Amino acid sequence: MKRHLLMLAVASCFAAAQAGAMTADEHKVAKEKIEADYKVDKAACDAMKDNAKDVCKKEAEGKQKVAKAELEQMYKPSDSNARKVKEEKIEATYAVAKEKCDDQKGDAKDACQKQAKDAENREKAELRASAKPTPTPASMPPSGKTTTQQ
Repeated sequence: MKRHLLMLAVASCFAAAQAGAMTADEHKVAKEKIEADYKVDKAACDAMKDNAKDVCKKEAEGKQKVAKAELEQMYKPSDSNARKVKEEKIEATYAVAKEKCDDQKGDAKDACQKQAKDAENREKAELRASAKPTPTPASMPPSGKTTTQQ
């Protein structure tokens, strides 16, 4: 039920974004919904024990941060906000993966953490690469000519 409501809220936000800019009131209501969802998700973690509880909390925190970033992108669409959404998704995925490694011991834990960090670094590198403008023929120096200073 909770997920159904969340999906409904997200779908309505996307519909609002498609119809036009989100109003300040809609933004405020959506922000309050994100906070309420976070509290519900975090409360659900209280019934858990040990590392499962920690993983659950990291998932709730990541979900909240991603939802806030997506909300800002819907409210004020920009390249910067779109990038922030991607960054938050990467950070949330890493935080959860790293927390899950705590279930392991010794070399297995170290390998798990290294794998999580490598995945994060790979995703960040892809994000940086996608942000770099590709050179156009007009911005490239003419072939066969080199520039030297004397």
